[in-house]
Amino acid sequence: MFARRVTMQLKADSVAALTEKMEKEVLPLLHTQEGFQDALTFVSPDGAKTFGITLWDTRENLESYVKGAYPQVEKILAPLVEGAAHVGGFHVVSSTFHKLGATAAESGSVPATVPA
Repeated sequence: MFARRVTMQLKADSVAALTEKMEKEVLPLLHTQEGFQDALTFVSPDGAKTFGITLWDTRENLESYVKGAYPQVEKILAPLVEGAAHVGGFHVVSSTFHKLGATAAESGSVPATVPA
């Protein structure tokens, strides 16, 4: 399983709009993507920053999303964001929700590159 983390600076008073856009536009789009597993969105207590984590079955699914649908997500969220998003990719080695742990550890080393 692979994860993608995106961190963004929010414009003032945009948490409600972010929540609405995630529910009505971004999550439905994500659900159409092959290999999509889950999305978590976090907002700082002061409402100034947000970060999201998406989980994917395979690296290929994640790469396909980055090249295909992610630009559309950026466009949807652009009115709410100041500056550029900070992006990182990760190999998931454990999750209680997704029942990962021993299987990921047995697979060996973490891949050298995970798409940003």
